[in-house]
Amino acid sequence: MQNFVFHNPTKILFGKGKIAEIGEETVQYGKKVLLVYGCGSVKKSGLLDKVKDSLTEAGAIISEHGGVQSNPLLSHTHSGIAIAKKDKCNVVCAVGGGSVLDEAKAICAGSLVDHDVWKFFTGKKSIKATLPLTTVLTLAASGSEMNSGMVITNDSTTQKFGFGNKHLFPKTSILDPSCTCSVPADYTAYGAVDAISHVLEFYFTREDSCTPVQDRLMEGLVINAMESCDRVLKRADDYQARADLMWTATLALNGLTAAGLGKVGFPMHMIEHSLSAFYNIAHGAGLSAIIPGWMKFRAASQPQRFAQFAERVFDIRNGSMQQKAANGIEALESWFCRVKSPTTLTDLEISAEEIPKIADNAVALAKVWRMREYNQQIIESVLINCL
Repeated sequence: MQNFVFHNPTKILFGKGKIAEIGEETVQYGKKVLLVYGCGSVKKSGLLDKVKDSLTEAGAIISEHGGVQSNPLLSHTHSGIAIAKKDKCNVVCAVGGGSVLDEAKAICAGSLVDHDVWKFFTGKKSIKATLPLTTVLTLAASGSEMNSGMVITNDSTTQKFGFGNKHLFPKTSILDPSCTCSVPADYTAYGAVDAISHVLEFYFTREDSCTPVQDRLMEGLVINAMESCDRVLKRADDYQARADLMWTATLALNGLTAAGLGKVGFPMHMIEHSLSAFYNIAHGAGLSAIIPGWMKFRAASQPQRFAQFAERVFDIRNGSMQQKAANGIEALESWFCRVKSPTTLTDLEISAEEIPKIADNAVALAKVWRMREYNQQIIESVLINCL
């Protein structure tokens, strides 16, 4: 195990009835609140009104920035920053899934600088301070509610970039599983895929070869993500299953799983970001199309880790190391199929002719993320495995 520092400053309020506390949690950081939310579901469900009531009762002065879309856009982020600056907001409250939370984080960072917030994403500027952020989560998926990362799509350049900074941790996040009961089956599955992918990125790219504690933690999270997702898809209003899936997704990317692993990479996300940048597909759907192909590519030269995954997650015990690795990948792909998440580029109606364009776009992010081993040729090879 490598040396590490684990510090997560986000306060979590988990469970039924906790949304009423968002007002007091928010106004302790400022009274002028920018309320950030998505494209309609939080209004229809009545959740947005509950949040507004709590903020108002706590003495907040609310400015609104709605309409955040899946794969949030830089242009819309610019609009939110303009509102925050004009109204002199001193705290941001985000209500929604990972896309809403990510855009809110970008607004928090961009509201305190004069330059374009995109410069943070390209590494040309570093974040020194942000507006404080509180969140009410509505989708189990990204882990943005308890981590320091954010992802934005530049709609002018068709680039979807992400990065992390210690100033981006939310101050408080409220996780009420009942808020996710109205999430449809497809996005429930995509969220579970996203959570699993966060674990797999670390599990298969970690630098240290001796990480038994983290291995068991990550394997357990993958198993629980699949099992709880299956329970939710069987009965959408199963509160306990929703709670298990929600907490699993949060733990999958809050810094704990990566502790002690040494250098890790995010190759599957790096490649998928090009898919959702070009085709605006759901992030989890893009990931499930990339994950099996990337796993096959990596397992061809490094099967041992994949064989362990197959043994511990799917109880695959027979065959050679290479056979177990292949069978484990097939088992995960079968689960993706069972929850009706795409498993190939073909499922997403993306043809082989598109691969060079996708790979070229991904190379730009690989450079920003310092994943220099992923050049055009390597990324194209991975994508060919995904057809």
